[in-house]
Amino acid sequence: MNINQRNKLVIPFLLIVSAIFVFCTGRFTVQKIQEEMYNNYSNFGQLVAKTLSIQGQDLIKNNKFESYIDKILKDNEDVSFIAIKDNNGNIIFSKENSKNNIKINVTSPIIDSNGKINGSIELGLSANSVNYIQTATKKSIFLVFALGWIAFALILILNAVWATRELSILYKGVKEIENGKFGTKIINSDEKGDVGELYKAFNEMSQKLHLYEEQNIDTLTIEKNKLEAVLMSIANGVVVCDNSDNITILNNAALTILNVDEKDILNTKIQEYCDTEGENSFNDKIEEFKNTPLDIMEKKPLEFSISIGERVIKALISPVYSKVHDYLGYIIILIDMTREAEVDKLKSDFISNVSHELRTPVTVLRSYADTLYNYGDEFKFEEQKEFIGTINQEVIRLNKMVNDILDFSKFQNNELEKETQDIMPVIEDVVQSLKVLAEERHLNFSIKKEENLPEIPFNRGAISRVITNLVTNAIKYSNEETTIQIETSIEENKFIKISVKDSGCGIDAKHLPKIFDRFYRVENKTHTVKGTGLGLNLVKIAVEKHHQGKVFVQSEINVGSTFGFMLPINPTEINETLETQESVQI
Repeated sequence: MNINQRNKLVIPFLLIVSAIFVFCTGRFTVQKIQEEMYNNYSNFGQLVAKTLSIQGQDLIKNNKFESYIDKILKDNEDVSFIAIKDNNGNIIFSKENSKNNIKINVTSPIIDSNGKINGSIELGLSANSVNYIQTATKKSIFLVFALGWIAFALILILNAVWATRELSILYKGVKEIENGKFGTKIINSDEKGDVGELYKAFNEMSQKLHLYEEQNIDTLTIEKNKLEAVLMSIANGVVVCDNSDNITILNNAALTILNVDEKDILNTKIQEYCDTEGENSFNDKIEEFKNTPLDIMEKKPLEFSISIGERVIKALISPVYSKVHDYLGYIIILIDMTREAEVDKLKSDFISNVSHELRTPVTVLRSYADTLYNYGDEFKFEEQKEFIGTINQEVIRLNKMVNDILDFSKFQNNELEKETQDIMPVIEDVVQSLKVLAEERHLNFSIKKEENLPEIPFNRGAISRVITNLVTNAIKYSNEETTIQIETSIEENKFIKISVKDSGCGIDAKHLPKIFDRFYRVENKTHTVKGTGLGLNLVKIAVEKHHQGKVFVQSEINVGSTFGFMLPINPTEINETLETQESVQI
């Protein structure tokens, strides 16, 4: 059983004090007994001397005094010598016991029957009996006191150990409660009084804590699960750090944005996170956050941007407080702005391209019109016709760009009316309208049609625009004196498939996933034809958004490209299938 620190100090102190007290008390008692014994011993000597003085005269007359003295010395070791002196102090008779030392001298006068003093008798006493008794008494007293002290010490130690045992039992119970083991009981039916009441109060408290835990654990678990569910369902990344910069919580979106595994980043310092370039993305900003007063950060979170690979991430850091407004750490919100950044860049490029594209035909139109206006009479008819032809081509080009922009707005915001009809006349009309443009580059058309194509519902103007965009692109990028193949077929008995194949320069595979994106244009040495970057996006919107169809592309560098789309034969059936798939996923 362990003895607490207080008892380790108190017990030795009490033992030392009690030992000193026992020693002093025993010594004082022995000294008092010794003094009393010597007083009694002196009285004994006086009594012997008086007896001898009374009997001495008769013994001297009968010549028996010497033999009497010898007998006394022989029988009593305490008498060291006996001497008879006259009135002048002269020794008349003396006898010694050579064994003993003299410690006490006793003198008594010799008085005759008439009351006259005829001398004195002197005794020397060795006090051997007193010494024996004194030694025995001293040992006995010290033995008694030592036994009493030992008993006191044992009682003191046992009491301390017992008290420590009671506190130790209570301490173990408190530690169990501290470790969350509510309901722990102290079982000790022998304890009575205050300690028993203390154990009883502890058991009642432990039981109440156990009941409280059982009543609230389900509620706490539900709330915790709700919090985790909300956190994990947030689309933006959430990273929570304590006031030591250790990452304590982060959701799945944050793991995706930071491109890490939870086991690799959880409980590490946020400053240690490195992006794909090996740079500490958050180090400087965390220092800036810490160096800024919290009341400022609370009102206006720190906002900054970081790059992780090819992604642009917007981050906001804000402090986290408890209910009593104690600072607990901070939270970092991560927003993937890559798409927005790309769109902003595409918009900028689009505005730049449109400005450039508009400037070119406007400049040509103004130049040719001004020349004809001021110097038309100086040109021959053929030259004037050539000028007017150039002006006409630039007007057509300008009109196409304006139509692309207007169609983009119309397709984005308006629903298109559909009519069940044959798609082949639309294809033939588009080819007929673009024959002149194809002949300028010595290109031919080949139209292949599958037999028994059904009529399908579609918006004639929108699909005509789609086919026109695809065929126009094929004309732009085809090599001269080649054939553009337009093919229609039935796909999976659900769709009519229209494809436009050219024999041009082809497109690199890395561009194909984004080729239908808004404002996206392939710019390289083989693709030098300018445009708005809206044509193929309009194709995708018209087909997929307004006709529940699909667009596709296949291409190979220096071989050619095939652009196309598929329109559903029965759009209602397609919609029902999509709704069923969505409900199964949910």
